Parts: sequence; structure tokens; C-alpha cells
Amino acid sequence: MNKVSGKTINVALIGYGFVGKTFHAPLIQSVDGLKLAVVSSRDEEKVKRDLPDVIVVGTPEEAIQHPDIDLVVIASPNATHAPLATLALHSGKHVVVDKPFTLDMQEARDLIALAKEKQLLLSVFHNRRWDSDFLGIKQVIEQGTLGNVKHFESHIDRFRPEVRVRWREQNVPGSGLWFDLGPHLIDQTLQLFGLPQSVQGNIATLRDGAEINDWAHVVLNYPEHKVVLHCSMLVAGGTSRFTVHGDKASVLKGRIDQQEVQLLAGVIPGSEHWGEDSDDMVLFDANGETSRVKTPKGDQRQYYLNVRDALTGKTENPVHPVEALAVMAVLEAAVKSSETGSTQALELSAEERALLR
Repeated sequence: MNKVSGKTINVALIGYGFVGKTFHAPLIQSVDGLKLAVVSSRDEEKVKRDLPDVIVVGTPEEAIQHPDIDLVVIASPNATHAPLATLALHSGKHVVVDKPFTLDMQEARDLIALAKEKQLLLSVFHNRRWDSDFLGIKQVIEQGTLGNVKHFESHIDRFRPEVRVRWREQNVPGSGLWFDLGPHLIDQTLQLFGLPQSVQGNIATLRDGAEINDWAHVVLNYPEHKVVLHCSMLVAGGTSRFTVHGDKASVLKGRIDQQEVQLLAGVIPGSEHWGEDSDDMVLFDANGETSRVKTPKGDQRQYYLNVRDALTGKTENPVHPVEALAVMAVLEAAVKSSETGSTQALELSAEERALLR
């Protein structure tokens, strides 16, 4: 891979909507060695209120082709991910793409091949690998406290009964709750357990007036255990973020990681209380007795710290694009399963599967 050496890494951010403003901009700014230099947005005033020193341009193409830019971060609507990443790679720029990677597996494969040809970094922003809730559950599993995991359940549920006017809730390519939250649920699962043997999906549109799916219940089948992934826009309360049952014990994590809440409140990533999670995990032993396990801090800055170090040759890409391709494979399999009512295998080649081991 072509490295960036001897200077600050200049970053262009494509899109300053919710994801660009809330996650990417503050996380990038918190990492020494990265400089948010250019933002592509149609609303220059909005950007300048938050980021007075950045250059604001009106189109993604201007940002991508800016001569001083080393890394392009694509946080625009999902349908634009593949074409803008393609342009950036052809322009000789390293690329971070927000999740989901692309609209389909073929677009993802084309980008992977192009990045390899150009010897440029291509990474996908699976930031929730560094969430407190996931890190806590991962720790409990790896310590062997639960024995062999038999049932793993992961929820991201919200209560938004009113359909809002935004592209994620309109019937356009790449919209819907499954493509929005599914990648988080899937990526965390693949990090823990690898590829499933098959996928069973049930995806639905439940809210009055909704144009696109707002509920998903997906089962990943493994040889020795089951994984349930669930997301909904009609949950006012009463569910847990994680529920895991093993043959020795069970663990429950009630509340979701608080970094998004902190970012929305203006907490600076890396500041004193950044990533803290006061919601302990609850462990149930074989006798039904409970104990509390402290949840570790989360730190989504680690993604961009690792991107910086990968670009300077100090470490590996924090999210290799073939890992994001595997997420796309599960996304697509769940959709096909829901449409056909049949269990689906993952459409990954032997070569791709070998890269994931």
C-alpha cells in the first residue's frame, strides 16, 4: 500500500449530515496526525458554525480532487458510497467509507479490486467494534465465564413511531432500518464468531405510513449455537442490548454504549469521561445467583487512530474491506431469506472465505 509519510494526513469529509457531523468530524479532529481540511456540503454556514477553519466545497468531486487531500471519508447517502469511493481511488486518495460498505456485493468487490490495483487503503467505518457494551460482552465471552456460548442475542431498538422525512426512511436504494443498523449487529457478531453457516431473515415495515423496512429479526445459524439480531423502530423499552447464554452461565447488558449520546451533547472524544458506561453487565450463574460485572470504557477514536497508523505503515487496516464484504453477504442473505421464506447461505467465494480466517 502507498503510505503517507512525514506529514499530517489531510482529510476530506464527504457529507455533513447526521453521521458526518456527529461521528466522523469530532472523531477525526480528536486524533493527532489527522487534519480535517475539507468538507463537502451544500450548507456552508452549518459547517462553518462548527468548523470555522475548514474549507467547504459544494460538491463531493471538488473535495475528492482537492490537491492537498490524502484521505477521503465518505459519509454521504448509501447509494453514493460506491461511485464516490471509485472516484477517490482513481484520484489516488485513500478511502474510508461509512457503513454499509455499498449497496450490494458486486459494488464491494469492484472497490476491493480497485483499491488493490491502486495500492491504496480502503476501509469501512465499523465504529461499534469499540463500543463499551460490545467490548464488555466480548470480554466476558473470551474469559470463558459463560462456558460455550449457545445463544447470542443482539438488539438495537428505538422508539420512533412517526415516520420522518429523510432519505433513510424513504423508498430509495440503500435505505431502511436493516441497512442502517444491520451492519453494526452483523459486524460485531462476525468479530466474535466468524461466518455463519446460513441465515434466516424476517424483515418488515410495521409503522403506519412507512415506505421502507423498520423492523428486522435475523437468525444466524452456527454449528453449535444460534445468533439472533434484532432492530426495530417501535420499542419504547423493555429489551436489552445483549443477552448471551452459555452452558455455564448467562450475561445481560441492558443499556447501549453512550458515545453517540456524548457526541450529541458535545463531549470531546478522549476527554475525561469519554466512553464511560455506568451500566454494569449482569451475570447469572448456574444456580441463578446474580453478580455485576463492570462495563469497560468504549472508545470509537480507536478506529481513526488505527487508520492513521495504517496509512503510515505502523499497523494494519482496522477494518479490511473483505470483512465489510462479509457483512454485505449477511445483509443480502437476510433480505433474500425474508423475500423467499427460505434459509440462505452466504454468497462468498472460497478465496474470500480464506481471507476472513
